Amino acid sequence: MAPAGVVLVAITLAPIVFLVFTSFTDYDQRTLFTGAYEGVGLAQYAALLQDGDFWASLVRTVLFTAAMVAGSVVIGMAVSHLLTRLDRGVRFLVTVVLILAWAMPNVASSLVWNWLFQPGYGVVNWLLTQLRVFGDMTQTDWTQSPALAYTVIWLLIVWQAVPFIALTLNAAETQVPGEHQEAARLDGAGELRVYREVTLTFLKPTLLLVTILSIIWDYNVFNQIWLVSRGGPDGATSTLGVFTYQTAFVGFEVGQGAAISVVTTLLLLGLTAVYIRNLLRSGEDL
Repeated sequence: MAPAGVVLVAITLAPIVFLVFTSFTDYDQRTLFTGAYEGVGLAQYAALLQDGDFWASLVRTVLFTAAMVAGSVVIGMAVSHLLTRLDRGVRFLVTVVLILAWAMPNVASSLVWNWLFQPGYGVVNWLLTQLRVFGDMTQTDWTQSPALAYTVIWLLIVWQAVPFIALTLNAAETQVPGEHQEAARLDGAGELRVYREVTLTFLKPTLLLVTILSIIWDYNVFNQIWLVSRGGPDGATSTLGVFTYQTAFVGFEVGQGAAISVVTTLLLLGLTAVYIRNLLRSGEDL
């Protein structure tokens, strides 16, 4: 186990230690050229807590994460249940398509998404124009409106997240005892009630797992937002990931960016603790 331990320390533990250390310094652009820096104690954290932009990005992150997780989980549940109703051949085809969508790198899919919604020649703009419901959408620049920018990013992230959630829930749904569902039907329950009262009861541990994982993943979303809108327009889509990047690598306030990363990590550790605690409780209940 020693070689694996050395690799983990080198690529995981050491960067985290350096990150925490940097958050207590005034590491900035000057440091990059001269190597000089000074310890500032908790000054970076004090400044961060007084920064209105930080709190605004935190609120955006929480709200947008909630929207992405809700959309991903609800649609994933629907697709999972749909898979149980399809014929074997069609189910295999849909499963392959879901795996291909999930396996696509998010950078590549984000670039394709930009082309789809591009003003002038974007396929989505053309299709919406052909519907004759929203008027002429051909020249619409989705990234110049906060609502439209969030819509595009939300669609992209949900599209990427649904395959994992759907396949994971479907694996659990196929293990639901059929006799319980049949007994509910014999008692007069409709299909919706059978799903709500029986299937969801057995899916609860798995549903909790994918929900917590989705929260952690969506909370850390950066690539899709940066590649689609770069945090614009006017910072409207600047979540914590984008705000951290702009602070550390655009403004070269590396110490401040490290402090933001530490705070973000602590928040995610809190979410992870909740996940582990509820997972253990679910195991005890079973």
